[in-house]
Amino acid sequence: MVRATARRTFLASGVGAALAVAGCSRVPDGDALGRLRSQGTVRLGIAGEVPYGYVDEDGRFTGEAPELAKVIFKRLGIDRVQPVATDFSSLIPGLNSQQFDVVSAGMYINKERCAQVLFADPEYQMLDAFIVRKGNPKGLHTYEDVVRTRARFATGTGYAEIQYAAAAGIPEKDIVILQDQVAGLNAVESGRVDVFAGTALTTRAVVRKSGRAETTAPFAAVVDGRQKVDGGGFAFRPTDTTLRDAFNTELHKLRSSGELFRILRPFGFTRAEMTTLTAKELCR
Repeated sequence: MVRATARRTFLASGVGAALAVAGCSRVPDGDALGRLRSQGTVRLGIAGEVPYGYVDEDGRFTGEAPELAKVIFKRLGIDRVQPVATDFSSLIPGLNSQQFDVVSAGMYINKERCAQVLFADPEYQMLDAFIVRKGNPKGLHTYEDVVRTRARFATGTGYAEIQYAAAAGIPEKDIVILQDQVAGLNAVESGRVDVFAGTALTTRAVVRKSGRAETTAPFAAVVDGRQKVDGGGFAFRPTDTTLRDAFNTELHKLRSSGELFRILRPFGFTRAEMTTLTAKELCR
């Protein structure tokens, strides 16, 4: 089943982490860009998540990241992109064990992941938003509002919002964990919870046809006294610096020309999600 989620922050552990470490030792040095040009194909790791990277109902490989990949890799002299679907938690281990060449899943860039892979600069930035009942009767606009009103709070499995809620003072034992934002909408509409937290993009998409729920204005979570703005980007193996740098060069051209927004807009992104953040900033 294809689904959309907040970009997950939990890292692979156990067997997955072991594969990631082992995979790094097996990655050959060399010119990855030259090799891919010679092959004419780049394998893209995706996680089957709307709108980031997925196979649609017609069997078409699409999503904001794959569509961006098609443009950039063509510019780099690589005409064919081949999707390789896997679980989100297997993307980094799969990359480092050479199951694919690049992670093309709009993955959030953070310090923990930056220790395992190289990131291109983000193609988008993302704030949080809440799904609430029509009229927002409890006046919930931030995690602090949830604490103040003791609202029944929910978010999705593996969502970054779990950590943001806990940082604001919502006890983890009180956080209701649901499968995804569709389950979150259902829970809010039925009155099981007062609020469901997700990304601004996914929450506004899921409430579009709802007559009983709405989404709040996007906001930045506050963690350790700092506003948290997330950004998603492509991930590369640690040895593939040249490939990552070439990708970044083309990404920056697309940003400057406005073509990046034109590629992402069909997947629900607005100009508010366009960014000049860098991977270096997000890796700190």
